[in-house]
Amino acid sequence: MDRAKPFCIAKREVWEAYKQVKVNRGAAGVDGQSIEDFDKDLSKNLYRIWNRMASGSYFPPPVRRVDIPKGDTGATRPLGIPTVADRIAQMVVKRHLEPILEPVFHRDSYGYRPGKSAHDALVKARQRCWARDWVLDLDIKSFFDEIDWNLLMRAVRRPTDCPWVLLYLERWLRAPVSMPDGTLVARESGTPQGAVVSPVLANLFLHYAFDLWMQREYPTIPFERYADDAICHCGNEAEALELRQALEQRFAACRLRLHPEKTKVIYCKDANRPGEYPERSFDFLGYTFRSRTAIGRNQKRFVSFIPAVSDKAAKRIRLEVRRWRMHLRSDLELDEIARWTRPFLSGWVRYYGRFYPSKLREELRTIDAFIVRWVTRKYKRFRRHTLAAWDWLRSLKRRNLTMFAHWTLESAAG
Repeated sequence: MDRAKPFCIAKREVWEAYKQVKVNRGAAGVDGQSIEDFDKDLSKNLYRIWNRMASGSYFPPPVRRVDIPKGDTGATRPLGIPTVADRIAQMVVKRHLEPILEPVFHRDSYGYRPGKSAHDALVKARQRCWARDWVLDLDIKSFFDEIDWNLLMRAVRRPTDCPWVLLYLERWLRAPVSMPDGTLVARESGTPQGAVVSPVLANLFLHYAFDLWMQREYPTIPFERYADDAICHCGNEAEALELRQALEQRFAACRLRLHPEKTKVIYCKDANRPGEYPERSFDFLGYTFRSRTAIGRNQKRFVSFIPAVSDKAAKRIRLEVRRWRMHLRSDLELDEIARWTRPFLSGWVRYYGRFYPSKLREELRTIDAFIVRWVTRKYKRFRRHTLAAWDWLRSLKRRNLTMFAHWTLESAAG
């Protein structure tokens, strides 16, 4: 470490930040430089980042704007892609902030935190939906785009007064956006989705705007928050409606807005809750919570309020499977197709198969239909013998249940 530099940043920290960025991969920023390009002159590139950060002369380049599809409505979500070097610089700041913030953050804040996951939030939400009859499903409108910089920096200054952290966060917030046509657009609020440091800043902002406020004003109402997605559990409808009104005022004071249509009061209907209300389901982290038939420990069926893969997530999966055009790949053997599709299928099964796996199993049956179409095209003996192809597939499953990841769901109960 060079003591002559105005900021005390260890070279080792830049190296550790680089290793994390390399693992996360990611697309190139405005300079077109990939991770592989960056690695060609690794020592020099890392030294340049450290030297500029430690001397106070690091200025982030513009963020490359990419619009990604948002659901199946045709709408898009703006994503900001920093350069590789900028991601490393941001990771240095993130690594400095996380150990300071982790002990401070609320236990029911789950998003982008070490040791916490979306499944943890879903488990807790499921338990609390069983215990309480009503849910307030919050949707903050354009959260990442509308975070107020002055309020955000005020939140950052509470846990840290580190001068280089404050300096570079200010510079990142003000970095312009490079649009697809190459024009530069100045920003006046928000933090780009896609920036390494954005998740920790979002958590910090909502820690003060929401988590601590709930703890202070409504200590008896539990919640789960994953980044800007939050679920509050209320004892009755009146409590949920009162909380919604109070949160509208609270977020307005923090210069944020609740989405008027997407923020809803939900009745958690099940066998012990016979009431009829218009809203009886909600989506949270890719799962839909609603009443479903379940099997108890005594093997008897009953109606419970539980999560399963959401219709939106299932539709995205089906569209991805269709894009593979698996049935046309008669140039491949089946084990080659299995290897090619395994990362996708394993990821879906691990995430969406955690709760009510029978729903995911139904959604993934389309893959078996594609396999049958594949075998009828590849082998003459199965042409015009679809029933025989299905028999062949069932026999294959019995012999090799792990060949395709979704086959392991066959024995899973809902």
